[in-house]
Amino acid sequence: MFILSLISDLAQQATDRPRSPAPPTGGADAGSRPQGTPIPTPRSDMTQPPLPQPWLAHYEAGVPRSFRPSGLTLPTLLERTARKYPDRTALSFVGAHTSYRDLWQQVQRFASGLQKMGVQPGDRVSIMLPNTPQFVVAFYGTLLAGAVAVNTSPMYTPSELEHQLQDSGSETLVILDTFYPRYAEIQGRVNVKRVLVTGVQDALSFPKNLLYPVKARREGTWVTVPYGERVLSMRKVIDSQTPTPQPVTVSPDDVALLQYTGGTTGVPKGAMLTHGNLVANCEQARSWMTDLREGQEVTLAAIPFFHVYGMTVAMNLSVLTGATIVLIPNPRDLNMTLRAVQQSRATLFPAVPTLYNAINNHPDTPKYDLTSIRACISGSAPLLLETARKFREITNGANLVEGYGLTEASPITHVNPIYGEQQDGSIGLPVPGVDAVVAGDDGQIVAPGEVGELWVAGPQIMKGYWQKPEETAKTLVDAHGRTWLMTGDMATMDERGYFRIVDRKKDLIIAGGYNIYPREVEEALMSHPAVLEAAAVGVPDTYRGESVHAVVALKPGATATDAEIIAHCRELLSPYKVPRSVEFRAELPKTAAMKILRRQLAQEARDARAARSA
Repeated sequence: MFILSLISDLAQQATDRPRSPAPPTGGADAGSRPQGTPIPTPRSDMTQPPLPQPWLAHYEAGVPRSFRPSGLTLPTLLERTARKYPDRTALSFVGAHTSYRDLWQQVQRFASGLQKMGVQPGDRVSIMLPNTPQFVVAFYGTLLAGAVAVNTSPMYTPSELEHQLQDSGSETLVILDTFYPRYAEIQGRVNVKRVLVTGVQDALSFPKNLLYPVKARREGTWVTVPYGERVLSMRKVIDSQTPTPQPVTVSPDDVALLQYTGGTTGVPKGAMLTHGNLVANCEQARSWMTDLREGQEVTLAAIPFFHVYGMTVAMNLSVLTGATIVLIPNPRDLNMTLRAVQQSRATLFPAVPTLYNAINNHPDTPKYDLTSIRACISGSAPLLLETARKFREITNGANLVEGYGLTEASPITHVNPIYGEQQDGSIGLPVPGVDAVVAGDDGQIVAPGEVGELWVAGPQIMKGYWQKPEETAKTLVDAHGRTWLMTGDMATMDERGYFRIVDRKKDLIIAGGYNIYPREVEEALMSHPAVLEAAAVGVPDTYRGESVHAVVALKPGATATDAEIIAHCRELLSPYKVPRSVEFRAELPKTAAMKILRRQLAQEARDARAARSA
């Protein structure tokens, strides 16, 4: 029996396995400058002479030494592929298949529907869907109508959803029926004018489309949606339209996507990624994969499209090259993922270290044939040597390499060569079209081997943060005729141009590929009536890389248990942000300025954990 309840875990927001990676960062998303680090003022002597690019000499054969973006928009990519490979399967979802011809028609119909509902060019459309065919249709259809897509995590709590809808100014929301109750909680506090609802059953073939609701009702996961004037069925909207949307002029410089991220302050910010940014990054990734076969590859899309890594590497790159996208809405179901690899004979498998590690250690993995996989780019967290070694072994030699990127860079900036020299522990070389330097606090480039901040420049760098010019000014700097993204990650570059991340942004926690900002967790902790002060820090976790550890001091006379604190946080935070452990102290250490010393607490927690395991 196929898995009819494959979305229920997202609906219940109960998981402790990797479901969706954050963008592929060897360190973290770019955001505010680390505390205590001055914003560098580029000196005039940085503009001369031309910057060295030692990595070019170490590109593998077939990788271009220069790069010029095509200047296409994202809808044009899909239209071009649909014309070239109309009968090729574009989307494969639990046995249902959609050709590129049919996908393009659905995208056009959806764009027509948005326009008839009043969506104008530049309007924001929030998309709260897992990896389903509807996500692809909603994303490309939104862009074809000239609107801006806003990726919205299906794991958001009502308060997180409310903030993003308000901050983005989204008046349209596309949502899975299972998630609708979370929107219903906050609908009176947001300016959403129309909600398009879809369900898993809408994408299934007969008879699965009829069995899914039956099973969902039996399991108690079925949601009754109050359809009406402002709440519409996405399927009915598409079915009622003709594939002839009103032509809209869209340029590569127009914003295509608001991808929300945060700095070490924990304040969510919408990175404005243009059509040109996203298309260029697909083309850069394409140039790096020298043996990628146009119109023949099969991509296993287990990383979610609502993260920019999954969107670029699993979705947009596949569309660019005419690959079949095998949609995995819930990679936490490892048997489903493994079965999909075997049945589809997937050739490309971009993912995160946590998922590769889970497959390596799953007891049923030996039952499946994974030898069709040829290439994998791992992102979001450091790739352990043992993880890579074992995955290559069970796939009979799949090239699993580590890369690096940031939301603000669409996201890829560095990757180890797929077939060339791969340096363990390195994030690899800048991809074609990327300039990268390691800069000191004064903005001067440091010598090879010295530690400084990683700056990157290229056609995939964001336009800025949505309605946050001050934050943009802290992250982007003009120097040497380029706009640099100051990553906040401390790095080194060796003589050959291989980069390593030696430290990441202060206080950021990365658990299972997710970026977690301490302030969000601390606000949840502080809202507990018994908590006086609190800090959230990351501690080593053999499965997730890191997990959240809470350190709290209670109010005089108050009592609380660790279980009560954790249960309280579960009500306010997405599952991956919830503390896994709680430590009680009489008082938290502080600086003279009364700032809590998070780094000291983190080190003490790591030391204590290491002592217990020794």
